[in-house]
Amino acid sequence: MFLSTFVARLRRRERGAVALEAALVTPILLITVLGIIELGFLMRDHNVVVSNTRVGARIASTGAGAGAGVCDTGPDAPPCTPASSPALAQMAADAIQRSGSAMPVDQIQYILVYKANDLGYPGADGLSTMPTSCSGYSNCVQFTWRDSQNKFRYSGGSWDSTTISACFPGNGVNPLDRVGIQMVAEHKTFTGIFGDSLTLEDHAVMNFEPLATQDCAAGDHS
Repeated sequence: MFLSTFVARLRRRERGAVALEAALVTPILLITVLGIIELGFLMRDHNVVVSNTRVGARIASTGAGAGAGVCDTGPDAPPCTPASSPALAQMAADAIQRSGSAMPVDQIQYILVYKANDLGYPGADGLSTMPTSCSGYSNCVQFTWRDSQNKFRYSGGSWDSTTISACFPGNGVNPLDRVGIQMVAEHKTFTGIFGDSLTLEDHAVMNFEPLATQDCAAGDHS
């Protein structure tokens, strides 16, 4: 009788201990699993940003001779002149849109297309800070997503396409230019473990592909 009672009590204690352990471990396990899933989506979006900046830079690097961009018209259009934005900037933005990435394009906050300095950033040589807009920087244009046109469009900055130096091999006065792409996007979390959203950004810089000899002979570009 005593033995059977002792065994029954022991079993109840074991069941209670198991239940307590499950109550303690389950939330930790659940958070770990959700964190792994969230991290996977974060890495996916980060890879998208890195890939898209390189796609944009590669396309922009081929457009030194593409000429001036086209300005929007209408009451909501930003101030713009044909010299404000080179066509290569729109080409780069369109390439990013067509990249077919898993990230919705409206999560991309903005794209900067700029003449890269010696360190790969906008502005004068020696600057190593990436701005959040082209305000105060020459040879830099910003593009943002427009739902009304379903594409990225010029939103500010200025870069005269006729000033691009892409005639090989360049010289001391007009060395060969490089083009940079900065892309900033918002990763929206679904678990809230890392907050509601995280900002992802990357930039890529490439040399302009040299213009054809006849273009340079005609003096179209430095």
